[in-house]
This record gives sequence, C-alpha cells and structure tokens, in this order.
Amino acid sequence: MRRTTLATLTLAAVLLGTQPASAETATETETAKGWEPAPSAPWDVGAGVRCDFPVHGEPVVDEVVRRVLSTHPDGSVRRVAYKGDLVVRVTNTETGASYDADASGSAVVEYRPDGSQHWAVHGPVLVGVGQDQGSVPRGLYLVDGVYTMEISPAGYKSVRLLHGATDALCDRID
Repeated sequence: MRRTTLATLTLAAVLLGTQPASAETATETETAKGWEPAPSAPWDVGAGVRCDFPVHGEPVVDEVVRRVLSTHPDGSVRRVAYKGDLVVRVTNTETGASYDADASGSAVVEYRPDGSQHWAVHGPVLVGVGQDQGSVPRGLYLVDGVYTMEISPAGYKSVRLLHGATDALCDRID
C-alpha cells in the first residue's frame, strides 16, 4: 500500500471478515479470494523529521493483505483494499524507548494519476507527518476511528476524522 513510509498507512470501507482456524488456512483462503500479502518494510527517520529524535519502525506482526479493486486505463493500480494485523515497534533510537503500535486498520486507497491519494479508513493506521505537511502538527500518529485522508502530490496529509482520535507516538517514546 505504501503503508506510508511510516508504516504505512491503511483506510475505510470496512473489510471485516471471519478469522480462519489457522494461519495456513487464512493465507489460502485470502489468496483464493484475490488477496495478496502486502508486507511493510522497516523504516528510519532522522531527528526533527517526525519527532525531535531519530525514530526506527519495524513490523513485529505483519499479516496485511491487499486486493486490487480497479485499475486505470494504462493498467496501473487505481483502488486497493488493505486489511490485516499490523503491529509496528516504534523506537526512539537515542534512548531505546519503544512502543508497539497496533496499526491493524482497514483501508481503501485510491491512487490518482497525479500522485495524490485518497484513503478511506476504519481502525488504526500509523501516519507520519512532516513539518508543515499536514492538517496535524509534525509527528508520528496512530490515527484510529473512521476517517479519510487526502495526500497531495507533494505529500501534504489532510486527515478528516468522522469519529475517532489521534495518539501522538513521539510523546510515548520521548
């Protein structure tokens, strides 16, 4: 998904399903329905980029899957649904303080030809915002609830909560 560099993100047509009996069954069942793994990579950001200190993020649970819902005329992905368990360990690399952020939300993301994105989200997603690059101050957030997020071609993130809250993760690991 581009679960953004910060986990990368996930957003809202509620895509809740029943839990299969085993991990093997879950993988086979999801693949049969057109879902494919969408793993998140570890990431690092320097001091001042999101928090006042350098931060490392690493998935400790990553069972996110995606399903392409539609494509653009050129064949590139237009709309993608994401769902699945994702827990990211967010660490202050100066002090070693860490927090396991449950970012297991569901999302439908529309990728536009100009590079912008529209996210419709249900549940928690990890969102990183740079200085003057969002409707919330610079930081790293766990945004939870029902909301939308617009990401401009330049990367400006506008979060609109219909119902929910934001949790400032920089404060948790300061």
